[in-house]
Amino acid sequence: MRFALLLFALPVLAQDNPLPSAKPVPQVQVLPLPHSMSRFELGREELTTSHYDRADMRPFWYPMMGSKGVSFVRMGHPHDPVTHSHHNGVWITHNSVNGIDFWGDYAKEQGRIVTQRVDRYEDADEAAAMLMTNHWVRASDNELQLIELRRSEVRPLDGRKSWLMLIDIEFAAPAGKTATFGPTFFGLVGVRMAKTIGVHDGGGRILNSEGQINEKEVFRKPARWCDYSGRVTNDADGFGGITLFDHPSNPQHGKAFHVRDDGWMCACTTPEAAIEVTDTQKLRLRYGLWVHDGVPTQADCEAKWQAFTALPPADPKKK
Repeated sequence: MRFALLLFALPVLAQDNPLPSAKPVPQVQVLPLPHSMSRFELGREELTTSHYDRADMRPFWYPMMGSKGVSFVRMGHPHDPVTHSHHNGVWITHNSVNGIDFWGDYAKEQGRIVTQRVDRYEDADEAAAMLMTNHWVRASDNELQLIELRRSEVRPLDGRKSWLMLIDIEFAAPAGKTATFGPTFFGLVGVRMAKTIGVHDGGGRILNSEGQINEKEVFRKPARWCDYSGRVTNDADGFGGITLFDHPSNPQHGKAFHVRDDGWMCACTTPEAAIEVTDTQKLRLRYGLWVHDGVPTQADCEAKWQAFTALPPADPKKK
């Protein structure tokens, strides 16, 4: 019996290092999935997933996970899921590009954002990223209005308890044309918070960089960042949220955040004036989302915003 056990153990010992040339598995990965999805993972656990099915009106990210295994964002308005069907997790869009509405789903002059391809995936121990090319088209005839290169990066800070999503975008018009982002409070980055986090439904809290709290003080007011936090589970520490960062390099930086007690927030890209884009005069934008457990203080959010601004903006075209 002792001899038999020894023979059984030999193959296990021989496999301790069967392939010395094998490289370590990256801690953070973005994995392509069937049906036009790519999942960002930390140690095989989902942080968020990018959805870019061409049948959808626009790409979006869902879920946005904290350490409790609960998404901090939801699909649709909790009280108006039909006319707010465009509220999908975290999304990029705009109310007026060449007079076309890319924001809602039922406009008279309707736009769609169609992913053409995923250009690149990047995995590493500190972060993972993906690059995609999107076409902004008029829905009635698919006429191209705008070409978007979008690089999204997920960078863990403290496991699933605290992580950053960095969004770098480059916009260009088709050759020989001009694309105009009209002035509006609807666009560019929207976030639909989970119902339990909303101020109205869940008793959550909105806080901006100026120390203002909840919709009455925050709505369409200037800010560098805005945090939305609330309860996600009934555990004693069952709180979490997202802080949306506007980068100082963005045009009209800090002019306005559009945030409501019903659970949504938006970093406004063109609240005051139009921005024109051509094939040579391109528009670069950078935003960040700090996904965190707990309810941070103003000093906590400010420190994370400062760290965000210290990171070098990524060129979507370069690795």
